[in-house]
Amino acid sequence: MVLALIIALPFIGVLLSAFVGRGGRPVSALGAAVAPFAALALLLAQYPAVFAGEHLVYRLEWMPALGLNLSLRLDGLGFLFALLILGIGLLVILYARYYLARSEPMGRFFAFLLLFMGAMLGVVLADNLLLMLLFWELTSLSSFLLIGFWNGASDARKGARMALTVTGFGGLALLAGILLIGQIVGSFELPAVLAAGDRIRAHALYPVALILVLLGAFTKSAQFPFHFWLPQAMAAPTPVSAYLHSATMVKAGVFLLARLYPALSGTDWWFYLVGLTGMATLLFGSVMALFQHDLKGLLAYSTISHLGLITLLFGLDSDLSNVAAIFHIINHATFKASLFMAAGIIDHETGSRDLRRLAGLWRFMPHTAVLAMVACLAMAGVPLLNGFLSKEMFFSETLGQNLLGGFNWVIPAAATLAGVFSVAYSLRFIHDVFFNGAPRDLPIYPPHEPPRFMKIPVEVLVLLCLLVGMLPAYTVAPLLAAAAASSLGGALPEYSLAIWHGFNLPLAMSVVALAGGMVVYACRRALYRWYEGLPAIDSKAVFEAQVQASVSAARRLTEWLENGSLQRYLALMLGSALLCVAVALGPLHALEGGVRLSPLDPIGVLGLGILMLSGLLTVGFHRRRLPALMILSVAGLLVTLTFARYSAPDLALTQLSVELVTLILLVLALFFMPDRTPAESSSLRAFRDLILASGSGILVALLAFAVMTRPYDGIASFFLENALTGGGGSNVVNVILVDFRGFDTMGEICVLAIAAVGVYGLLRGLHLPHPLHDRNGRRWSTDSHPMILDSLSRVMLPLALLVSAYIFLRGHNQPGGGFIAGLITAVALILQYIAHGVGWTQQRLPWSLHALAGSGILVAGLCGVGSWVFGHEFLTSAFGHFEIPLIGEVELASALFFDLGVYLTVLGATLLILSNIGHVSQDESSQEVL
Repeated sequence: MVLALIIALPFIGVLLSAFVGRGGRPVSALGAAVAPFAALALLLAQYPAVFAGEHLVYRLEWMPALGLNLSLRLDGLGFLFALLILGIGLLVILYARYYLARSEPMGRFFAFLLLFMGAMLGVVLADNLLLMLLFWELTSLSSFLLIGFWNGASDARKGARMALTVTGFGGLALLAGILLIGQIVGSFELPAVLAAGDRIRAHALYPVALILVLLGAFTKSAQFPFHFWLPQAMAAPTPVSAYLHSATMVKAGVFLLARLYPALSGTDWWFYLVGLTGMATLLFGSVMALFQHDLKGLLAYSTISHLGLITLLFGLDSDLSNVAAIFHIINHATFKASLFMAAGIIDHETGSRDLRRLAGLWRFMPHTAVLAMVACLAMAGVPLLNGFLSKEMFFSETLGQNLLGGFNWVIPAAATLAGVFSVAYSLRFIHDVFFNGAPRDLPIYPPHEPPRFMKIPVEVLVLLCLLVGMLPAYTVAPLLAAAAASSLGGALPEYSLAIWHGFNLPLAMSVVALAGGMVVYACRRALYRWYEGLPAIDSKAVFEAQVQASVSAARRLTEWLENGSLQRYLALMLGSALLCVAVALGPLHALEGGVRLSPLDPIGVLGLGILMLSGLLTVGFHRRRLPALMILSVAGLLVTLTFARYSAPDLALTQLSVELVTLILLVLALFFMPDRTPAESSSLRAFRDLILASGSGILVALLAFAVMTRPYDGIASFFLENALTGGGGSNVVNVILVDFRGFDTMGEICVLAIAAVGVYGLLRGLHLPHPLHDRNGRRWSTDSHPMILDSLSRVMLPLALLVSAYIFLRGHNQPGGGFIAGLITAVALILQYIAHGVGWTQQRLPWSLHALAGSGILVAGLCGVGSWVFGHEFLTSAFGHFEIPLIGEVELASALFFDLGVYLTVLGATLLILSNIGHVSQDESSQEVL
């Protein structure tokens, strides 16, 4: 339960942030920090068990039939990432309190940040792959909100859209890969997947599953060629960059590699896809970082490079390279988050991030300069800082691999070259910002140190860079061991975190990287001229061009399909349905099966004849709307009688009630339309419609004949056998609706209420004039409320309400139920609207129709939630027999309350739709509402 609470606390913090968001910056930051701080305390309380090698697990069945359960797991790897998420998250909250302007909606910012924090915690603590995917997609959505926080800026909107598109595409690929893995293993639970590594790698679908999973990881961690979204995401506020793009979101991809390492690694496919992608990303990012003029752009490409380094280490596919990758994840999170915060301070105090304008800030901001320089040196891999230790392990692992045969030298050479450029862009950050002359045309001059507490997060992270670099065995060693052991799924290899390993080849590679970086930076002007001569490729422009091309193609397709013709839409729909039915019937050798049809009787033949005749007459009178509606109602009545004839009284009552409500609705709608439809279709269209109608009738008849003449084993027997014993009712239909398939009914009443609110929104404030005479010039009656109708409606109302109550109460054991009772009550009340007018009726209704529909959903939902209180699944009903004085023994079921929710929702939604149509009427001459 503790694990679920750790994840839930940031989501609770979202509500708290929204609530206190208007209380000023200190109150907003304090409110945002409460939940992460509590989650961090709970997490740290688990460290003795985690560091002892235990796996803390929490499982709750959610949708076991789909393999989706609320399964959570806290091991060393999850502890490491949760610590980064919560620890750096708290520092970012403190930093953002001073970074954001007073006029900006800080509550909204912190709500988005905590939403993302909770999603990331769900990703790293999930023990079910489908559950992890749900949180994975939530990180994409919440990061979209954070990147686009400054939504008034075009760059922010476009950067957010690009990030969401790329990572969303990767999420879809990851979904497919996880489904394939679940198909191979037979489970989505992480322990089962990790234990089935041999089976996965031996399966024919392994390459496909691996590629799909890696697409998800590569897009999230900005690996080449999916790297282009990360620099564009720098349009986000710097606290977002410091959090998402150094410590959390971009780490989700490499976390996935670490988590699934035992199940997917150990093959040539893994090495070539992961290793070579990482190497390409490492080189590309390190080279591009040197040529960026935007300070955050330089850090963005350096982040891409370091993510490539981590990916390459996982691709080298050895136990020690796995340890090195996790070690560099820790180190990169600390020095890169501090660098982003330092960049934000510089931007905040100078008004610019342009390296061509920034210079000489050492004189104005010495404290910030020292912090940024230490973090830069850690990024460059200078000794006595944490980046040096993990980079030494990286160099050592590139030398130890033997995967490319005679080209084994390529990987260590590429690693050294990337190290050279890493030193070069680190030197550029230090020299061009803090030295290199005097500032040039800064928007804010002279700059100065930021507020004291704004530097504390940077100081904490830089201090960690120093402590890990000088005292690794006493600081990071236990955490690294626990995380690496969890990733490997076995014993740890031997490794040393000593600062000095003697004179060896990895040390020589470090020396070459340091010296080479200085040389490259010294020759930077020639390199800048070379770079400026290359063809300019603006990834944002290319992406936007593709987006616009896609939008244009979609618009053309939409205009071709949706030309505003209802006839065309119906023709396409019916044509597609006919094609599907024809394809389904095609393989049949004989249309008739072995089951004999029931013999026809005279009453049945008469009913079918009337039904067909009403259909034909409806077509014949379709241009005269009111007669066509009256004739069509005969078809509805015949269907009702058919249900009653074949022992389906519930369906008959439902059909009759729906028929009455529909008839009233159509009459009210036709009131505002001409009584005759003009002839607009050409003869060709009429012939097309005849073909479609005839084909539909013939094919549906053939399909029904083929189905009814074949044996059919359905699930009806299950419901018939268990309705009374499992649901406490002898009316099987009602028990299905409120018990066995109660969740479906819950969804249906929600849709009904939403539709009613939608109709209300469309008709609100709308007034349509209606004519005062018919098409022949005869005036309509001016008596809107005839006395006979007035008198009869008053008498029928209590009778209808009594019938409605009777139908409702008997529904669990006899034909009836909340849906039918709700429609009967609605018809009775609509009769009052018709007889006395909208105003008269609404004055006498003591409730709001919106509240009535909403209360129905609330009652139904509380009935479902109430089952949780007693330890049962949602909407599980209970029933029993009770002795009531003066009445005797009766059976009562909790499903009655759910049926009451259905009754209230149907009543409220139906009245909301029909009564608001009555509001639309407006006299043609006076233009006053009737």
